[in-house]
Amino acid sequence: MPGKLIIQIKKKTDGSAALSCRRADGSVTWQRLEGAQGAFFPRHDLTHYAVETVLGTNNGFYGLLSRGWNITDFGPPWPRGPLPEPALNVELIVGLLDGERAGGNFWTAEEFNRSMKTYCESHGQSPAPTLTDDQLDRIRLERARLFGLWAQVSAGEALELTYPPEDGS
Repeated sequence: MPGKLIIQIKKKTDGSAALSCRRADGSVTWQRLEGAQGAFFPRHDLTHYAVETVLGTNNGFYGLLSRGWNITDFGPPWPRGPLPEPALNVELIVGLLDGERAGGNFWTAEEFNRSMKTYCESHGQSPAPTLTDDQLDRIRLERARLFGLWAQVSAGEALELTYPPEDGS
């Protein structure tokens, strides 16, 4: 089980953002998000939080960060090697939710699961877990709550979350 992680997403005055994660041992990993990344990644990272906390997985982005991975480990040159399969599944779910958000469409669980199955088959990945309509609804509600909190953050301030959540939700 991962240790506690304090997540801060800072909304900078120039429109950029920064993600900082402090582990239970006091070590920190962070990333500056500029330009289009500054607009996209805070919501992407909040979607990760919604998916990982609602599904109760500790093997996604935040679970790996809490166990010592650095943000730079999640891209080329992949210093820790490829992502573990559970993390790939979380990335797939988050990516599909990002696509939904960009397109303004909300899929049923059946449509979502069919898309995940097609993706996994075409990329030689083991099948992703099957999601229910209830799980998708709870993820979307949590994501909407987090997006609302992010919208209230003033430039120069940060949204802070604890992973896993202290209230267990």
